[in-house]
Amino acid sequence: MSEAAGTPEKYGRDDVVGDEGRGPHAPGPWQSGAVVVGMVVGAGIFRSAAAVGAALGSAPAIYAAWLAGGLVALAGALCYAELSTAFPHAGGDYRFLKEAYGDTIAFLFGWSRFTVIFTASAAMLAFVGTDYLATLVPMGSATRAAVAVAAVLLLGLLNLRGLAISVRGEVVLVALVVVALLALGGAGAWLRGSGAPAPATMPNHEGMGTAMIYVMLAYGGFNDAATLSAEVRRPRDITYALVGGMAAVTALYLIANWAYLTALGPAGLAASAAPAAAVMRRALGPAGEIAMVAAVVVATAAILNALFLVGGRTLTALAGDTPALARLGRWDRARGVAPAAVRCQVALTLPLILWGATTPAGFATMVDYMAPVYWLFLTLSGAALPILRLRRADVPRPYRAPLAPLLSLVFTAAAGAIFVASMVHVGVAGCAVSAAMLAIGMVTRAALSRHKGAGARSEAHQGASASLEI
Repeated sequence: MSEAAGTPEKYGRDDVVGDEGRGPHAPGPWQSGAVVVGMVVGAGIFRSAAAVGAALGSAPAIYAAWLAGGLVALAGALCYAELSTAFPHAGGDYRFLKEAYGDTIAFLFGWSRFTVIFTASAAMLAFVGTDYLATLVPMGSATRAAVAVAAVLLLGLLNLRGLAISVRGEVVLVALVVVALLALGGAGAWLRGSGAPAPATMPNHEGMGTAMIYVMLAYGGFNDAATLSAEVRRPRDITYALVGGMAAVTALYLIANWAYLTALGPAGLAASAAPAAAVMRRALGPAGEIAMVAAVVVATAAILNALFLVGGRTLTALAGDTPALARLGRWDRARGVAPAAVRCQVALTLPLILWGATTPAGFATMVDYMAPVYWLFLTLSGAALPILRLRRADVPRPYRAPLAPLLSLVFTAAAGAIFVASMVHVGVAGCAVSAAMLAIGMVTRAALSRHKGAGARSEAHQGASASLEI
């Protein structure tokens, strides 16, 4: 058992409440289900669907992939709901990975989440925004990179000045994404009713493994949605909320893909860097295209803003066990951010944007960079559920995932399969990059440990000297 194992208070989580703390205003299953939709739906569906179309090449396979993705995300969310209530922590997976596997794996997760997952996600979102803007204002790769860099710098500056988008603003912007997806469905119905012919099916495709990497990218908020389990009135409400919320998200994604396929066909979907804008242009002309581009750009900005907030919390969590990182993880309550963490995120994101700009598709390059590391830790998190049920049976569990450990087995197997698919997809070079980032994390941890040890020895020496003087 880890030395840090203990009560939630030891980890500085001040928003954890028990049953007695929820009160009459705690959200019920309907309200919680709506929050789940807001935490999962993002900008990925507006770009990753094209990669799924290219990988599969036929409408039935595309629909099957998005439906399977919804089921995998639901299984994962239910597993995370138990883990996050039993081992609450501001760093999310960090706490229960530490409990299940020890300090080293937990540190590598925090390191990878901050230096790989969040930074690649930020660059990826910037590319989504510029890909859509380019449908209105033609831009070369250098111009797209400049716009993406400017967006990251601007949002970083707004966060540092305490002018980031508020929680209420985030809710409004998530509602905008949902409206945009429903508008896509309406456009598809309009085109279907007008008898517009759909383009032909693509003859070549990569396979389901590659498709699922991009499908699950769009479902990526499912693990964050599980944190609602500490807030609902009754434990069973989180099951209803997650099932209902994930069903709604899956339905929205199927509607969006139906619109893409109706308007563009698999070949047209695969060829488009901005499929939602292409659908709206075909249905409603330039006005529809402009409206969709505006919605997607605003959505990417909102999600990028959220990444800056969560990234700071990750470093704050790491700093609790690694004092040498305390300065990076120091939280500014007045501005609601960790300023040094925001600067670090911006500094790490900008080179990724420049790298992506030199490749044929910056969005896909960022997915390739992130996917193996991301799915490695999701697989470990899924396997942590049965491990901790055995190892930490003494820990109270306000919520217990239904059908566990079968549910954990299903999610872990699916996550592991996607992890393997991501390694096959990126090839030897991509795997080498992922391994290198983990290796750098190990070296960093060793250096920080030596720094901590040297500091402790120095303090002991100073104490001994003082004793001799006395």
